[in-house]
Amino acid sequence: MNHDLDDLPDPDWDSPLRVRLTPELIVHALMENASAVHTGWQSCVDEENAVLQAQAVDDSGDNAVRLVEQEFADEQDPEAGWHDWTLEVRIGKIITTGHWQLRTNAPPLDWEWHAEAAARAFERACVLLGRRVRRGLLVEEPMPRDLPPRSSRH
Repeated sequence: MNHDLDDLPDPDWDSPLRVRLTPELIVHALMENASAVHTGWQSCVDEENAVLQAQAVDDSGDNAVRLVEQEFADEQDPEAGWHDWTLEVRIGKIITTGHWQLRTNAPPLDWEWHAEAAARAFERACVLLGRRVRRGLLVEEPMPRDLPPRSSRH
């Protein structure tokens, strides 16, 4: 036991912490079930294909986490489409990216699984920046098969 530390005051809340991270560790911790992962110096997201995105940036602006949903056509089959949830973790200049992809005509259960996996990864990644993610509640009402009869006053 080191008694020298007993005499020191507790660390300040603003004490800087340093952790050694590599793209491999980020992939292992956050993107273990992604369809594809890669690193780069630039984003692979085509902003024209983006349909939804969420982003968190640290106080320095040097580090960011972004979750982007994209839709695009298949290069071999223009009639077929893909939906892609992309998680980008930018630490300094290095971007580590994970993709969760499926066909746009995939069953709703597959869509739900991919969306949830990407959202969980985004939530965990935000912790690297000292950010929290709170999800909103969304209630989906079933669409009526037939329009209800019109009522009128007599």
